[in-house]
Amino acid sequence: MSSAVPGAVSAAAAASEPVRRSGRRTPKDHGTPKGRKAPKDRGTPKGRKAPKPRGARRDRRLLGVLPPVAALGLFFLYPLALVVRQSFSPDEGGISIGPYTEVFASTAFREALTTTVLLAVGSTAGCLVLGFALALVIAFVPFPGSRAVARFIDVFLSFPSFLITLALLFIYGTVGMVNGAWTDLTGAASGPVAFLTTPWGVLLAEITYFTPFVIRPLLAAFSQLDPAQLEVASSLGARPARIVRRVILPEALPALAAGGSLVLVLCLNEFGIVLFTGAKGVTTLPTLVYSKAILESDYPAACVVAVVNVALSVGLYAVYRMVARRAGA
Repeated sequence: MSSAVPGAVSAAAAASEPVRRSGRRTPKDHGTPKGRKAPKDRGTPKGRKAPKPRGARRDRRLLGVLPPVAALGLFFLYPLALVVRQSFSPDEGGISIGPYTEVFASTAFREALTTTVLLAVGSTAGCLVLGFALALVIAFVPFPGSRAVARFIDVFLSFPSFLITLALLFIYGTVGMVNGAWTDLTGAASGPVAFLTTPWGVLLAEITYFTPFVIRPLLAAFSQLDPAQLEVASSLGARPARIVRRVILPEALPALAAGGSLVLVLCLNEFGIVLFTGAKGVTTLPTLVYSKAILESDYPAACVVAVVNVALSVGLYAVYRMVARRAGA
């Protein structure tokens, strides 16, 4: 009996020897490992919903776009459509191109169109020249307060146009500071300065107000200019005028084009400056719309002029966006 027990123990030890050496037990079932559940259906990951069809996603996008499009159509496109419709509706009734024929044949419209274009082009040219000169001084000529001046230009962009016109009236008006000082010194009945009520006064006011719209993109362009280029050009003996012409101006051309296009659009639609200067004989397209609609109650003619003004503005704005896109603005 005692000899049988050691034999049984040795047999059991011999049987368990392969298990200890391998470090693992012999699996009972080869189907699923012990402690792990059988995998579920892998059609949809756990915690994620099944993707919606493309048609449903497209409908959701349309629903998201619909409110802003509806607001745009209600508050902007619908009034514009009414103006266009009224331009084809003469006082006699019906639909006709008679208002366009009558307005285009009138001398007042042709003069207003010519005056508007000339003032816009002249103001834009003046803003480009003055803005480029001032931007050069602010960006490249060190002086105390240059940063404050640059920040003031940003604030100046928020000023209303009639505020600048009133300031010019206080200085150069009929009873302004300049004429008042002249009459006090000489005893004359009136002063010599009377250009503010002429097209030159409108031109001065527009250049004064819109020049910062050119300075701002120029300062941004000058900030991207590598100072090493200026140092190399100066070390090679180039004079400041040559550096401006050969180094700075090519870098500033896109910003000049973008700022000039914007100023041209704004000058084309300017109404407050022309009205507040009280310039006699200066009639632009916006003031002609005001005159036809408010003073003469000729709404079809006013709508015709407004449609022409809008068409010119949209065309110039398209040019501005194209130039600004190429300039990276």
